[in-house]
Amino acid sequence: MRARKTTMANKVPNDALNELLDVVAGHPDGIAAPGIAERLTEDIPRRTLQYRLKQLVAKGQLHMEGSGRWARYRLATKNSLARTELDGEALDYRDLIPLSEEGKRIRDYVQKPVAARKPVGYNQEFLNQYQPNTSFYLGDEDRERLERIGKPQTSTQPAGTYAKLILNRLLIDLAWNSSRLEGNTYSLLDTKRLIEFGEEATGREHVEAQMILNHKDAIEFLVGSVEEVDFNTYTLLNLHALLSNNLLADPVASGRLRYIAVGIERSAFHPLELPQRIEECFNQLLAKASKIEDPFEQAFFVMVHIPYLQPFDDVNKRVSRLAANIPLIRRNLSPLAFTDVPQRAYTDAVLGVYELNDTALLRDVFLWAYERSAAQYAAVRQSLGEPDPFRLKYRTQIRDAVAQIIRSKLGRSEAARQIEKLSAEGIAAEDREIFATVVEDELLGLHEGNFARFQVRPSEFREWQRVWMK
Repeated sequence: MRARKTTMANKVPNDALNELLDVVAGHPDGIAAPGIAERLTEDIPRRTLQYRLKQLVAKGQLHMEGSGRWARYRLATKNSLARTELDGEALDYRDLIPLSEEGKRIRDYVQKPVAARKPVGYNQEFLNQYQPNTSFYLGDEDRERLERIGKPQTSTQPAGTYAKLILNRLLIDLAWNSSRLEGNTYSLLDTKRLIEFGEEATGREHVEAQMILNHKDAIEFLVGSVEEVDFNTYTLLNLHALLSNNLLADPVASGRLRYIAVGIERSAFHPLELPQRIEECFNQLLAKASKIEDPFEQAFFVMVHIPYLQPFDDVNKRVSRLAANIPLIRRNLSPLAFTDVPQRAYTDAVLGVYELNDTALLRDVFLWAYERSAAQYAAVRQSLGEPDPFRLKYRTQIRDAVAQIIRSKLGRSEAARQIEKLSAEGIAAEDREIFATVVEDELLGLHEGNFARFQVRPSEFREWQRVWMK
């Protein structure tokens, strides 16, 4: 929806504001606007509620965490007021991310009120003029530096090896940071418990858990199908379907190009509206992306053009952030997890692309973010040994065999027979004995802290455990 200024002719009654404060006071961990609305004595329009909450925040009586539909409110304290002041300082982010002169200019422009910025529509020439391997958004020095810091010091391995090696960590980091950039209020610890144990955080909206779990599924799709994924309609549509699952007003829109007009909040940019042109530009975007040879330029290109085109009803930026990891995963480069990227910095950078067709601020953010991510995974890599080639070769079969035994609630003797059957069906004859041993070792080593990697629910694991331990 497009942001519009709302004015109130009459002063809000004190009784109405006091009732809001009373509702919020009953939820010390915070409560979102829909939860507040359910607890009011009378129904009021959503915009009215948002206006009143905004007024209480401005007065310093409420503290708001997060943004958009996931914003949560709690009574303001000295600590929360101090945190609000720090958040205000973070809007500048000049002391955190080194900005080029062009980046500073873009930042200053997009931080002006929307009314002071020029309304613009989608400019197809911005995409037309980009020529793969001739045009570059990232300079030679930038790409060479990214290559140096992003290449793990490992021997040559098949595509996706590095991502599979650090997958458990990547699932949490990328799911959390990408969701955080959308205003999701889950903490890193909340995200870890949700992904590893299926436990939703108390006092949070279900939609936040859904967003994070969708990221988990999408990341596993990219890593697990590394041989098939590419910049084609199969990959991008399925990536969108996974990321938007159970989040769109129209469920049919998951994995489908946009047929409706959309607006961008707090922006003077108006995306394309004609479905035929959206499809035309989407296909052109993918054709150009697939031809780009440098993995970092390829990653950055899709971070620029997918959000700019807005090919889907929603979830476009999430698709671009995960799609940016496709060339990195395939080349066994350090992934881009958007570690520590301020939400405002990322938003301003994308607005610079929308309204000015200028990539400088997004480039500054991208370079800084990749260096942070590469440093993080270099540290993670030091604690890991080389992956077992056999386990890597049969990673999917091992995972499926363990999951099947758990879901079927098989005891030890039944499990042995099932492993033998699965080995005969899909494993090379010379590898069957080792495969059976590996699966048995995995079953024997399962506990509450590691079963989630086999994509089984906590209830399924507990039921299986009761049978296995007899």
